[in-house]
Formats: sequence, structure tokens, C-alpha cells
Amino acid sequence: ESAQLAVEHINAGGGVKGCPVQFILRDDQGQPTVGVDAAKYLVEVERVPAFTGTISSGVTGPIISSITAPSKVVQISCCSTATPFTLDGRSQGYFFRTLPTSKTQAVATAAEMTRRGLKKTAIIYVNTDFGQDMLRFVKIALPKLGGDVVAEVPYTDNQPSYRAEVTKALAEKPESLLLIGFPKDAVTIVREWLSLGGTQKIALNNSMRVKDFVDGVGGRFLNESFGMDNAQVEGPTVDAFNKAFEAKYKYDSKGPGVHTQYDAMMVLGLAMNIAKDLTGPSIKDAVRQVHAAGGATVGTGPDEYKKALDLIKAGKPIKYHGATGPIEFDANGDVTGPALVWKIVNGEIVTDHVISIDQMQALFKKIDG
Repeated sequence: ESAQLAVEHINAGGGVKGCPVQFILRDDQGQPTVGVDAAKYLVEVERVPAFTGTISSGVTGPIISSITAPSKVVQISCCSTATPFTLDGRSQGYFFRTLPTSKTQAVATAAEMTRRGLKKTAIIYVNTDFGQDMLRFVKIALPKLGGDVVAEVPYTDNQPSYRAEVTKALAEKPESLLLIGFPKDAVTIVREWLSLGGTQKIALNNSMRVKDFVDGVGGRFLNESFGMDNAQVEGPTVDAFNKAFEAKYKYDSKGPGVHTQYDAMMVLGLAMNIAKDLTGPSIKDAVRQVHAAGGATVGTGPDEYKKALDLIKAGKPIKYHGATGPIEFDANGDVTGPALVWKIVNGEIVTDHVISIDQMQALFKKIDG
């Protein structure tokens, strides 16, 4: 529905190079083989030079390797967060995404830990692509921000006890714990951590921002803990999208992927107008120009899209501020978003503060520089 709304806004605002856009939808069914076939159909039958999708990183990876990179077709995802897609060279620069990767959460977590004076940290992490990705970025960020990782212990999910992993982490006498995982196992890990004498100074990733985790551990044991999550940007372009979505579909726009999918489609529309021709390489080069230095700000909706096209035709730069706020791709094809720090007060999950996009970009420069 969000993608369909974007197509309607694109067509009402002038289309692509003066032509209307047709909305073509293929279902990957959450399966890599089905997703590859769907992408192959779009590229080889429909002859598209660019498309948005998919949601699952497990489907996106095979599509990049077997379809978009070899065919030089641009792919913009609303929801696939695995960092290797944009870092290991497999996409050849043809993959972009409109949501932050796990790097944002990891760097923000490291920054908050050091802000709170947590120096010697043990990390217990789920041994999956997600857990390994988070661990890698925290290990890079934490020492540069003044912290120290004294232990890193992987775990396999769905175990009845994690006493061995907790004991191994505690052996290094850490001053704090960073737990990367999911609520069901996290309840067991934290309870065993505390029962064996571990500190209550615990950092948590976004999946633990649920009442089941808090109630499972016991709110009174989590008063010194905190967690991280992605924050929703606020502003007129976000409000305009929410209003348009709710007017069309008669329910609110809250939900995963809704805002990021709209932006993925709008970025494609703008980039295709900026591109000198409608080939994958030209569109790829134009994607980053949707948020150009010194450009005029353009927002969401058909009127703003038309404004953007008028500027593009006049040879002037634009800065797209979308349903998720400013959309600016880095050298890898990723975007930065704000991060939300949450905590537990009297057994309830509350927002502590938000780390703005500007603050996140400053953190990245400090760590990457």
C-alpha cells in the first residue's frame, strides 16, 4: 500500500521523464528461490532497470548475487539490515536501503555505554548473522569511545540454561554486560547472570524493548539497565506522508516498512529523473543526488515531487526529505537514522532520550575516521 501510494504520487507529480509509472508487484513469499525468480522476472521479462525490495535479508542476498549485481540493476530495500550487502563488494554499488543497518544500533549502544561510564564490558551475543554483525560494530566503536570489551561469549538460542556462557563472561570480572539477542533467551540469561553475581548495569538491544522481557526478568532488577532502538524522525515531511497514507487507507501509518518503503520508491522516481538515461548504471549514479549538498529541500506528496522535477529540469540540486526524514546515502548505500535510548522505570519501558541524526553522523565520523 505504501509503495502504491508512492507510485500514485510520482505519477501525479509528473512521472519519470514525462511518462507514467506502472506498479508491478511480485511476491517472494519469504523464500530465497522464489525471490530470485521474482527478481529475474522483473529484470528479464519486464526489463526494469531498478526495483524496490525485498524485506528479508535472507532473500535480498541471493537476489543481489545472482540478479541485480550481474545485471547492473538498482535495488533499494526498505527493510533488509544485513551490513555485508553494502560492505563486502557483492552488490557492486547497485544496492541501497532506506533504513539504518545494525551499525546504527551498535554504535549508539557503545556511545551510551561510555556516556554512562561503563568501561569493562562483557558481551554475550546470539551466534547468528545479526548477533555477529552487532558484535563486530560494537567491538570497533567501544574502544574508540573509551570503553573496553573484556569478554565476548556466543550462545545458541532455545537452550534451557546459559549458565556456562554466563560463567565464562563473569570470569573476566566485567563492570557491565551487553546482551545481544532476543527476549525469550534473554530472560534466562539475565536471570542467571544476576543469580551468579553479575552487575545490574546491563545494555540491551532493541528486541528486548517488550514487556515480556521486563516481566520475565522482574522490573526491580532492571533499574540500572538501558536499551537501544531506532527512533522515528519527526517533521513536516513525515507528517505529510502520515496524513496522505491515513486519508487513502483509513488507518494509521504505524508499522514496519511503511515509511521506508515509500521513501525507497520515491528515491527511485527522483533518481530516474536525475539520471541521464534509464539504465542501471545511470540510475545508480543518480541515487545519491536525491540529497545533494546545497540542494533545495523537497518533501513527500505529489506537489513536492513536481517541485523536485521542476528543479531537476532546471539543472538545480535537490535534497529529498521523506517519510523517514532526510534521505542521504553514504558511500556504501546506507542511511543514518536517529537512535532511541530506553530504560525501565517501576517495571515500565520509557524513553530516556533520542540521539539525533546529526549526533549519529558525528559518532560515525569519530569512529570511522
